[in-house]
Amino acid sequence: MISRIDHVAVAVKDHEKALRFFRDVLGAVPGDQIEVPGQNFTWQTLALGDLTRLELLTPMGGEGGLLGNFLAKREGGFHHITLQTPDIEAAIRRLEEHGIPHFGRHDYPDGTWKEVFIHPRDAFGLLVQIAEFRQQDWIIAESRMPEGKRWDVAKTDQGFTLTIAHPGGGKVAVEFSPEEMKDLSEALQKAVK
Repeated sequence: MISRIDHVAVAVKDHEKALRFFRDVLGAVPGDQIEVPGQNFTWQTLALGDLTRLELLTPMGGEGGLLGNFLAKREGGFHHITLQTPDIEAAIRRLEEHGIPHFGRHDYPDGTWKEVFIHPRDAFGLLVQIAEFRQQDWIIAESRMPEGKRWDVAKTDQGFTLTIAHPGGGKVAVEFSPEEMKDLSEALQKAVK
Protein backbone atom coordinates (compact mmCIF):
# COMPACT_ATOMS: atom_id res chain seq x y z
CA MET A 1 0.00 0.00 0.00
CA ILE A 2 2.78 2.49 0.89
CA SER A 3 5.92 2.83 -1.24
CA ARG A 4 7.86 5.24 0.95
CA ILE A 5 7.81 8.39 3.01
CA ASP A 6 7.90 11.19 0.45
CA HIS A 7 8.31 14.23 2.70
CA VAL A 8 7.67 15.83 6.06
CA ALA A 9 5.79 19.15 6.03
CA VAL A 10 6.59 21.99 8.43
CA ALA A 11 4.20 24.93 8.82
CA VAL A 12 5.93 28.27 9.45
CA LYS A 13 4.76 31.86 9.94
CA ASP A 14 7.93 33.44 8.48
CA HIS A 15 8.79 31.69 5.21
CA GLU A 16 11.99 33.64 4.52
CA LYS A 17 13.35 33.03 8.03
CA ALA A 18 12.62 29.29 7.75
CA LEU A 19 14.07 29.14 4.23
CA ARG A 20 17.30 30.82 5.40
CA PHE A 21 17.61 28.27 8.22
CA PHE A 22 17.04 25.16 6.11
CA ARG A 23 18.93 26.45 3.03
CA ASP A 24 21.80 28.47 4.52
CA VAL A 25 22.40 26.58 7.76
CA LEU A 26 21.45 23.00 6.83
CA GLY A 27 22.23 23.12 3.09
CA ALA A 28 18.77 22.31 1.71
CA VAL A 29 18.17 22.91 -2.00
CA PRO A 30 14.91 24.85 -2.50
CA GLY A 31 12.44 24.17 -5.28
CA ASP A 32 9.80 26.62 -6.49
CA GLN A 33 7.42 28.22 -4.00
CA ILE A 34 3.84 27.47 -5.10
CA GLU A 35 0.81 29.56 -4.11
CA VAL A 36 -2.51 27.87 -3.29
CA PRO A 37 -4.77 30.97 -3.25
CA GLY A 38 -8.04 29.11 -2.71
CA GLN A 39 -6.63 27.68 0.50
CA ASN A 40 -4.59 30.77 1.45
CA PHE A 41 -1.12 29.19 1.74
CA THR A 42 2.11 28.52 -0.15
CA TRP A 43 4.26 25.41 -0.19
CA GLN A 44 7.87 24.87 -1.16
CA THR A 45 9.82 21.63 -1.34
CA LEU A 46 13.40 21.55 -0.07
CA ALA A 47 15.79 18.69 -0.91
CA LEU A 48 18.19 17.53 1.81
CA GLY A 49 20.96 15.17 0.77
CA ASP A 50 20.22 12.50 -1.81
CA LEU A 51 16.63 11.48 -1.14
CA THR A 52 15.17 13.42 1.78
CA ARG A 53 12.59 16.14 1.23
CA LEU A 54 11.02 18.72 3.48
CA GLU A 55 8.03 20.91 2.62
CA LEU A 56 7.51 24.41 4.01
CA LEU A 57 3.87 25.51 4.36
CA THR A 58 3.27 29.24 4.91
CA PRO A 59 0.03 31.23 5.23
CA MET A 60 -0.43 33.87 2.51
CA GLY A 61 -1.68 36.45 5.00
CA GLY A 62 -4.96 37.21 6.63
CA GLU A 63 -6.76 35.21 9.27
CA GLY A 64 -7.85 31.60 9.22
CA GLY A 65 -7.16 29.42 6.25
CA LEU A 66 -5.61 25.99 6.33
CA LEU A 67 -2.78 27.02 8.68
CA GLY A 68 -4.44 29.76 10.76
CA ASN A 69 -5.41 27.68 13.78
CA PHE A 70 -2.27 25.59 13.60
CA LEU A 71 0.06 28.61 13.74
CA ALA A 72 -2.07 30.69 16.15
CA LYS A 73 0.05 29.68 19.16
CA ARG A 74 3.41 28.82 17.59
CA GLU A 75 6.07 30.14 15.21
CA GLY A 76 6.03 26.87 13.30
CA GLY A 77 6.07 23.13 13.69
CA PHE A 78 5.58 19.68 12.24
CA HIS A 79 2.38 19.73 10.17
CA HIS A 80 2.07 16.39 8.36
CA ILE A 81 3.88 13.42 6.89
CA THR A 82 3.29 12.41 3.26
CA LEU A 83 3.33 8.75 2.30
CA GLN A 84 3.49 7.75 -1.35
CA THR A 85 1.23 5.02 -2.68
CA PRO A 86 1.17 3.51 -6.17
CA ASP A 87 -2.65 3.35 -6.08
CA ILE A 88 -4.74 5.90 -4.14
CA GLU A 89 -7.96 3.94 -4.71
CA ALA A 90 -6.44 0.77 -3.20
CA ALA A 91 -5.10 2.81 -0.27
CA ILE A 92 -8.56 4.29 0.39
CA ARG A 93 -10.18 0.83 0.19
CA ARG A 94 -7.64 -0.47 2.71
CA LEU A 95 -8.35 2.41 5.10
CA GLU A 96 -12.08 1.74 4.82
CA GLU A 97 -11.61 -2.02 5.31
CA HIS A 98 -9.85 -1.24 8.59
CA GLY A 99 -12.38 1.38 9.68
CA ILE A 100 -9.93 4.29 9.41
CA PRO A 101 -11.75 7.54 8.53
CA HIS A 102 -10.22 9.77 5.86
CA PHE A 103 -10.91 13.23 4.49
CA GLY A 104 -9.70 15.84 2.03
CA ARG A 105 -9.75 13.67 -1.09
CA HIS A 106 -8.32 15.83 -3.87
CA ASP A 107 -7.05 15.08 -7.38
CA TYR A 108 -5.10 17.73 -9.27
CA PRO A 109 -6.86 18.40 -12.60
CA ASP A 110 -3.73 17.49 -14.60
CA GLY A 111 -3.55 14.07 -12.90
CA THR A 112 -0.09 14.62 -11.39
CA TRP A 113 -1.21 14.29 -7.75
CA LYS A 114 -4.03 12.45 -5.94
CA GLU A 115 -4.33 12.71 -2.16
CA VAL A 116 -6.30 11.83 0.92
CA PHE A 117 -5.68 12.60 4.62
CA ILE A 118 -6.00 10.74 7.91
CA HIS A 119 -6.81 12.94 10.92
CA PRO A 120 -4.31 12.94 13.83
CA ARG A 121 -6.95 11.46 16.17
CA ASP A 122 -6.97 8.37 13.96
CA ALA A 123 -3.18 8.17 13.40
CA PHE A 124 -1.59 8.47 16.85
CA GLY A 125 -1.25 12.25 16.73
CA LEU A 126 0.06 12.53 13.15
CA LEU A 127 -1.71 14.21 10.27
CA VAL A 128 -1.03 11.70 7.48
CA GLN A 129 -1.29 12.55 3.79
CA ILE A 130 -1.36 9.59 1.41
CA ALA A 131 -0.61 10.57 -2.18
CA GLU A 132 -0.32 8.91 -5.59
CA PHE A 133 2.03 10.71 -7.98
CA ARG A 134 4.98 10.33 -10.33
CA GLN A 135 8.16 11.34 -8.47
CA GLN A 136 9.74 13.05 -11.48
CA ASP A 137 6.83 15.53 -11.59
CA TRP A 138 7.58 16.78 -8.06
CA ILE A 139 11.31 16.37 -7.36
CA ILE A 140 13.59 19.40 -7.59
CA ALA A 141 15.64 19.25 -10.81
CA GLU A 142 18.99 19.41 -8.96
CA SER A 143 17.97 16.36 -6.93
CA ARG A 144 17.26 14.01 -9.83
CA MET A 145 19.19 12.44 -12.68
CA PRO A 146 18.85 14.01 -16.13
CA GLU A 147 16.01 12.57 -18.21
CA GLY A 148 16.93 9.18 -19.66
CA LYS A 149 20.06 8.82 -17.51
CA ARG A 150 20.13 6.23 -14.72
CA TRP A 151 23.75 6.47 -13.53
CA ASP A 152 26.93 8.55 -13.72
CA VAL A 153 30.55 8.05 -12.68
CA ALA A 154 32.82 10.97 -11.77
CA LYS A 155 36.50 10.86 -10.82
CA THR A 156 37.34 12.58 -7.52
CA ASP A 157 40.58 13.28 -5.63
CA GLN A 158 39.93 10.22 -3.43
CA GLY A 159 38.62 7.87 -6.13
CA PHE A 160 35.21 7.90 -7.78
CA THR A 161 31.60 8.89 -7.17
CA LEU A 162 28.92 6.60 -8.60
CA THR A 163 25.56 8.36 -8.80
CA ILE A 164 22.46 6.23 -9.44
CA ALA A 165 18.84 7.20 -10.11
CA HIS A 166 16.76 6.00 -7.17
CA PRO A 167 13.43 4.24 -7.91
CA GLY A 168 11.70 6.60 -5.46
CA GLY A 169 12.94 9.61 -7.39
CA GLY A 170 16.07 11.59 -6.74
CA LYS A 171 19.53 10.11 -6.89
CA VAL A 172 22.00 8.39 -4.62
CA ALA A 173 25.75 9.09 -4.69
CA VAL A 174 28.26 6.54 -3.37
CA GLU A 175 31.97 7.23 -2.93
CA PHE A 176 34.45 4.51 -4.02
CA SER A 177 38.18 4.22 -3.58
CA PRO A 178 40.10 3.28 -6.76
CA GLU A 179 40.40 -0.31 -5.43
CA GLU A 180 36.66 -0.54 -4.70
CA MET A 181 35.82 0.82 -8.16
CA LYS A 182 38.14 -1.77 -9.74
CA ASP A 183 36.39 -4.53 -7.74
CA LEU A 184 32.97 -3.19 -8.76
CA SER A 185 34.00 -3.05 -12.40
CA GLU A 186 35.24 -6.66 -12.28
CA ALA A 187 32.04 -7.80 -10.52
CA LEU A 188 29.90 -6.10 -13.19
CA GLN A 189 31.93 -7.67 -15.99
CA LYS A 190 31.50 -11.13 -14.43
CA ALA A 191 27.75 -10.57 -14.03
CA VAL A 192 27.38 -9.68 -17.72
CA LYS A 193 29.07 -12.88 -18.91
